Formats: sequence, C-alpha cells, structure tokens
Amino acid sequence: MTGNPALTALWPAPLASGPVDATVTVPGSKSVTNRGLVLAALSAEPGWLRRPLRSRDTLLMAEALRSMGVGIEETVSSTTSGAGAGADGGEAWRVIPAGLHGPATVDVGNAGTVMRFLPPVAALADGPIRFDGDPRSYERPLNGVIDALRTLGARIDDDGRGALPLTVHGGGALDGGPVEIDASSSSQFVSALLLSAPRFNQGVEVRHVGNALPSLPHIRMTVDMLRTAGAPVDTPEAGGEPNVWRVAPSALLGRDLVVEPDLSNAQPFLAAALVTGGRVTIPDWPERTTQPGDALRDIFTEMGGSCELTDRGLTFTGTGRVHGIDVDLSDVGELTPGIAAVAALADSESVLRGVAHLRLHETDRLAALTKEINELGGDVTETEDGLRIRPRPLHGGIFHTYDDHRLATAAAVIGLAVEGVQVENVATTAKTLPDFPDLWSGMLGISSGAAAAARRA
Repeated sequence: MTGNPALTALWPAPLASGPVDATVTVPGSKSVTNRGLVLAALSAEPGWLRRPLRSRDTLLMAEALRSMGVGIEETVSSTTSGAGAGADGGEAWRVIPAGLHGPATVDVGNAGTVMRFLPPVAALADGPIRFDGDPRSYERPLNGVIDALRTLGARIDDDGRGALPLTVHGGGALDGGPVEIDASSSSQFVSALLLSAPRFNQGVEVRHVGNALPSLPHIRMTVDMLRTAGAPVDTPEAGGEPNVWRVAPSALLGRDLVVEPDLSNAQPFLAAALVTGGRVTIPDWPERTTQPGDALRDIFTEMGGSCELTDRGLTFTGTGRVHGIDVDLSDVGELTPGIAAVAALADSESVLRGVAHLRLHETDRLAALTKEINELGGDVTETEDGLRIRPRPLHGGIFHTYDDHRLATAAAVIGLAVEGVQVENVATTAKTLPDFPDLWSGMLGISSGAAAAARRA
C-alpha cells in the first residue's frame, strides 16, 4: 500500500436508506472529448468542443496537444449565443490547429486514449516528442501502435520495450499506407491509427490479424467522428473486408461538436436505481449513439429493471429484485466492474464473458474484482475470459481500488446495500468522473456537509 494520504484515505460508501429517486446530470463523454480534441487539432480550421468532459484524462490530452503547438482556449458561458457559448451555456473549448512541433514531453498519466492516440499525432510533428506517464502506464500494451507506426514510416525509440516511456521523432509528415496489427488487447490500437490517418500522405489501411477484437463500439465511434469531420472511411460494416478499415488522405473540417453525456459513467447511478428498487433519470441520453454505455439499457433491464427514453432523458426504474445474468461483454468491457457489483447483490448466478482484455486495463480488473468482492464475503471466480459470480451475503470492509476509477464506482454500488463498505482512494474517480462523491451524495439526498463529515469520521 502507498503511504500517500490521498491514496490511502477511506471513503465510507453511503448505505441507501430506501429507494433512490433522483435526476443525475452526468458530465460529458471522455471517449468523445478526447477523440474530438485529436480531430480538431488535426483539422484545417478552428473548431469547438462544447460541454467537454473536464477530468484528468481529458486535461492530459489537452495539455499534450498544447505542448505540440495546438491552441486550446477554454471559455465558460451562461448564454446560448456568441462566441464560446455552449449549446445551452456551460464550458466550451476552442481548438486552433497549428504546425505540430517538438521538442515536447507528454504526460499520459494512465490514460489509454492519450498514450495510444497521440504517438501517431507526434509522428506528424516536426521534432522529438517524449511520452511518459504513471508507473502503471509502463505495463499497459502499446506495441500495436509502436510497431504499426514503424511500418508506416515513423521513427520511435522505446529501447525495445513495446511500451512507455518512448520518444517519437516526428519528421513533419508520415507516409502511411497498409499495415497489419494485432489489436486483440485493445481496440484503441485501431482508433489511434484511424484518427491521424487523414493527415498521412497515403492515408491508412489497417488490417486486424489477431483474435477477437474487443470494444467494437469504440471503433465505430472513431469512424463516425472521422466521417463527420469529412474523412472518407471504408469499414467492414459498410461492406468492406472483415477486420479492415481504410481512411483516405483528406483535409479535416473544423467542427462545432456538442459532447454527449458519458453513458458509461452513468452506470453507477442506473445501478443505484436497480439495487435499491428506485428511479434515476439521466438527462440528455442520446436517442442514437456509438457509446458502449448505451448497452446498459438492455443489460440492466435483463437484471431486473425497466427504462424509458423520452425527451427528458433516460429514466431507469428498479423493481426491488436483482437477477443474475449470463452476458458477453466483449463489446462493452468497461461496463464489467459495475455489472459485477450488481451481480454480487443478485438473487442468482451471473457469468460475465468476453473480457479477458480487462487484465490489461488501468489494473487487472478481473483479479481486482475477484479479490475485493470476495474479501467482502462474495463468491467470485475468474474464468479464462471473465468472471463467475455466485451471490452470497456480503459484509463491510475495505474495498481497494488500485487507482482504477471503475473499481471505485463499483464499490460505491455495493455500499448502497452493504453497511460498512469503505472505498480506498475514491478520488481516483476524477480520471473520468469529477466530483463523483458529491454526485453520489446528491443522488442519495445527503448534503455535501454531511458527506464531508462522514469522510472525516
């Protein structure tokens, strides 16, 4: 355990006193914000991101692009008109493309989008760009991006590790062309190459040659955002070859992008409705989206709730009973910790499949969920590609989070139904969901003063 008080502090997860009944406004999508920043930085004209997520991962992305010469101006407005105004007020970022250049040093933190999306951007810069990050970032796979960029003409020094830290020696341009990669450990390898491909001299043809590709909705998100920015993209879904994506060289358009709420970050709040037999509304839930979190509507309904999508947003209602589920989460792996938390409180066994790649995320999520739920009295076993969860009466205790934001929110869900759960380092939720403890307390009708007193106790 680290001696840093910020990391060892224990947050008493509030126990629900009854069914929740709340409206929770969830901040913008990290995945959309960081893709939008990269595309805007590579565009031929300035663009806007409205309602962006302000979190550790997105601020790391913005600061990294600034270090390479991109202008990012942050504004706040309470009006609906005028330069810098959000769609209905709020924060907006104006992104001003510029000639990318080094030398620069990029801190990736432990953000997969930063460590994987930006080396291709750095290959287009004039000068060396060094990438470094948190200790865990050294252990996360990056070889798919490194090897692909070398094939496409980039010069990268990584001392043969296939991981951070590394330096990309940008030459101001990149040839591009066809490349084969094994992206079975992260769909971000594919997205990383596609996002910068319009600026490659020959575009790119990415051919995945490994095992099953995880998190396909995130690749669809990348493709949709590229097309909206004016890039021609051929995909398997559009009648192309299986596991092959082609992007032609083109000038990207400066966009005015309104960032959707982060549907994966809505998960703990929807889970609260399910676990307590209550009702939670998430405003502005999109009718159509490529976000993986949209799958929660079907998954949590199967586990015992119901939902209604209206102009107001998504309202999810629990019945007071939680059922087990047998589900393939290969497309939506990031939802696994929250689903595992609900499954540990269910009335029957659950099997979560297709998520072996989670062993390489912010932490080994499968091992961490197994250990922490079992230490609260649960019965979780790892399988080759997921988890088997047999519900048992749980008790209080410390739930360690391993600097993983989704472990922290999963622990909070369990704490709704189990008295005495203490969450280590709940502050790690700032990676993608700033102010989570206050949002959680607000949903439960607990004043911020009472919540702070509980944290001090």
